[in-house]
Amino acid sequence: MNSKLIFSKSLNIPRYFNLSFKVQASNLIYKRALSNIKQINSSNLFYTYPKSLLGLPETRITRLDNGLRVATETNPKLKTATVGVWIDAGSRFETLADNGTAHFLEHMSFKGTNKRSQRDIELLIENIGSNLNAYTSREQTVYYAKTLTKNISTSIEVLSDILQNSKFEYSAITRERDVILREYEEVQKMKDEVVFDELHKIAFPNSSLGYTILGPTENIKKITRDNIKSYISTNYTADRMIIIGAGGVDHDELVELAKKYFSKIPQPSNNKEIYDKFKNAKFVGGTALLKNEYPTNHIVLSVEGVGWSNPDYWSLLVAQSIIGSWDRTLGAGDQVGSKLAKEISKNNLANSFMSFNTSYTDTGLFGVYFITEPNANLYQACTSIIHEWMRLCDEENISEKEVSRAKNQLKTSLLLSLDGTTPIAEEIGRQMLIFNRRMSPLEVDSLIEQVNKKKIAEVSRKYFLNKDLAVVGYGQVGQLDKEAHKKLAQLMKSKRSTLN
Repeated sequence: MNSKLIFSKSLNIPRYFNLSFKVQASNLIYKRALSNIKQINSSNLFYTYPKSLLGLPETRITRLDNGLRVATETNPKLKTATVGVWIDAGSRFETLADNGTAHFLEHMSFKGTNKRSQRDIELLIENIGSNLNAYTSREQTVYYAKTLTKNISTSIEVLSDILQNSKFEYSAITRERDVILREYEEVQKMKDEVVFDELHKIAFPNSSLGYTILGPTENIKKITRDNIKSYISTNYTADRMIIIGAGGVDHDELVELAKKYFSKIPQPSNNKEIYDKFKNAKFVGGTALLKNEYPTNHIVLSVEGVGWSNPDYWSLLVAQSIIGSWDRTLGAGDQVGSKLAKEISKNNLANSFMSFNTSYTDTGLFGVYFITEPNANLYQACTSIIHEWMRLCDEENISEKEVSRAKNQLKTSLLLSLDGTTPIAEEIGRQMLIFNRRMSPLEVDSLIEQVNKKKIAEVSRKYFLNKDLAVVGYGQVGQLDKEAHKKLAQLMKSKRSTLN
């Protein structure tokens, strides 16, 4: 969309792109990405690919006196940039009583400040040819602008204004409440969103990580101005905020803009208490069946995954890629590298499936989401997935070819993540909030390359073998009752049960 204020959106699993790379079964994506690299052929691929990562822009980082950080990657050839504020705050930092406040706040930030009305904000952004956007996830809230380089200063000033001076008028809150309730209704129509929200709920029942991003309708109907202001004072603090710039942005100039517009944001003293209260989620598992007459079944199987900084993260990523993803409508049939895809296709067990590896600060979810016809054999589909997990527990069952393919697909995702200033800003922001540094693409490439059959088998045994299982079903899913869950859990106890 050109020159338009884009209103807020909430992102849920698995829509949010990050280093959990959405691995696709088709090698077409891989070939398309490689075609954009000059002078690549079969004889020099592994020479030119790492070399292509060496000349990327340096990430510069500056910390202001109040603790706020500024991080940039500059490409002086570009006349556009993405600038924004990444905040270490989301629905995970809420209580059951105020769940939904972070998302409500994000909506309200565009509804007028002490300096500008909502219309003033919209006209200003349109007149300078920029896009202003925001989203809320479980652990992060982001406000950013895609803008011409010459208008970076104006964009930063507007972001500063809406983050620090929003009025949160009662009339605007009432109007936006109706908007969010309609958004809630739309989300309920998105079956993947419903299933993954339910997965978080049963996987982490005693943690705020199990809450939804929008919150329950009863909370949306009663969130007040005081709730919003309290959330800001607790979570929108300098040490948890990072100003990011990517593209045609000068680091020193952005630092000066940050000093000018964000120096009054406070640095709190109680962050350890906040983190101790909301982190350390414990995975429980179980079964949740949302039974209805919907024309397709939506199922997810999951075990506990790992946090971003866990050393097993990269091996699990490769394992996820080996398991793969598949969609019958692509027409690939059983002519794909994924053994699970061949099994699903051969026995007509599902219309599609997607492996996922979702990470948070201290934990994660690893599993498979699949869609079937109402009369499909759901138990057999689930057992096929568990058999594949168990196969990966034995190094002898893993071929060098599938490991190589999986790593190449991950590297393709790495290349795609460098396409555009907004994806780059997303990666910088996320990594800075998690690691307090930027992991270079070359470093990520090296970490992927270090994964081998032995490491994959080790982490598979560690996270799959004899572990708690979470199962969520939506549709005509009566087959997956408690007795079926017990049988599936029993399959998790022996790596002898595998796909051949």
